[in-house]
Amino acid sequence: MLASLNRPDRMNAIDRGLILAFEALLDRLEGDLEARVLVLTGVGRAFCAGADLKSDFVESGGPESTLMSQLSLAKLMQRLCKLRQPVIAAVNGAAAGGGFAFTLAADIRIAAKSAHFGIANARLGLSAGECGISWLLPRAIGLSRAFELMLTGRRFDAVEAERIGYVVETVDDDALIDRAMETARLIAANAPFGVWMTKDIVRANLEVGSMDAAIALEARTQLLCGQSGDFREAVNAFLEKRPADFSRND
Repeated sequence: MLASLNRPDRMNAIDRGLILAFEALLDRLEGDLEARVLVLTGVGRAFCAGADLKSDFVESGGPESTLMSQLSLAKLMQRLCKLRQPVIAAVNGAAAGGGFAFTLAADIRIAAKSAHFGIANARLGLSAGECGISWLLPRAIGLSRAFELMLTGRRFDAVEAERIGYVVETVDDDALIDRAMETARLIAANAPFGVWMTKDIVRANLEVGSMDAAIALEARTQLLCGQSGDFREAVNAFLEKRPADFSRND
């Protein structure tokens, strides 16, 4: 599935309407067994420029409403991380603040040459740690690099993002969606349950405290996969020398 942040006149900046639309998308995906992968991009010249400073999302009635706004946005990041379908961020133009957090919550990031990233909160008197950034970014690129980007608030481009391993690939802008969809098709060709459990185990093992605990969880997950219809279909297809048809196990 291809989904686009669609407020191009505001560089897809976040307001309450965008959050509600995103929540509706995730509600749909969480119950959709046909959708295998989510590709997320932005309409126009930006992926997402962060919070819309002119919107009701930012205008505050006090600390309580500000906290609720923060938590509602952070909840989207958590739901993306926990979504059964792998999430590919196809990043075009600016991905800043909350928009950067959207890319960080994705499982795979592919950047257009126009892409650039930034967490400028510290320049505004705010913490750069929001929406799970302080948890996810050190795990994505290492503690020292995460500190440097969060403390300086500087912008970094697609070339640097690929160099430090934040994105897997940089492509021409007009090739971005095709490349992201090609990756999505490669994933979707695999066994759905195996893909789901692979994402689930990697995300879960970011939380455990030892290799022993990770291996124990892996072993139990593999036992579950071995009992699935997808595994039986894959074995039968191999023995019968034919392509596997995982649709029969939906």
